[in-house]
Amino acid sequence: MRLDGSCHCGAVRFSLDSETPYPFMHCYCSICRKTAGGGGYAINIMGRAETLQVRGKDKLSVYQARMGDELSPCRRHFCRVCGSALWISDPRWPDWVYPQASAIDTPLPRPPELVHLMLKFAAPWVEVPEGHGSAVFQEYPDISIEDWHRQRGLHGDP
Repeated sequence: MRLDGSCHCGAVRFSLDSETPYPFMHCYCSICRKTAGGGGYAINIMGRAETLQVRGKDKLSVYQARMGDELSPCRRHFCRVCGSALWISDPRWPDWVYPQASAIDTPLPRPPELVHLMLKFAAPWVEVPEGHGSAVFQEYPDISIEDWHRQRGLHGDP
C-alpha cells in the first residue's frame, strides 16, 4: 500500500510503501508520549525504507532521545517548522521506516484489535482500554509489527 504523509504546516511531505499499514500498536513510553502522543501514546506503522521519498528535507529535524547516559540510536524525524512527528528510523533496522500513523494522509485500514505496550511508563492519567479487542503489555510484546499483520492475514495490500 502506498502511503502519503505530511506535517501539519505542509512544509514536509513524504511517501513510502507499506505491507503493514494497520495502526494497531499504541506505545505509552515517555518518549512516544512526549514527542508524538496526544492521547498519552503514539502509533507508528512500518514501511520500506528504500521507497521513502521526502519533499521539504530542509525543514526536517531529527531527535535522538537520551536514555540514561546513552543516546538512543533511534532517530525521530519531525518538521522543524510546526513540530509534527513524522517517522522513526533506526540504523539497527535499515530496511524499515516507522511513520507515525498521525502523519499519514492516506486513509489507513482500521485494525481488528489494538496492542497497548510499554504500559509501565504510561502517564497516570491515561485510561488504557482493556477487554475484547485489546492486548496489554507492560513492556514490548514478543511479536513484531510484521508478524502481527501476517498472523491476522493482513500483510500486504488490504
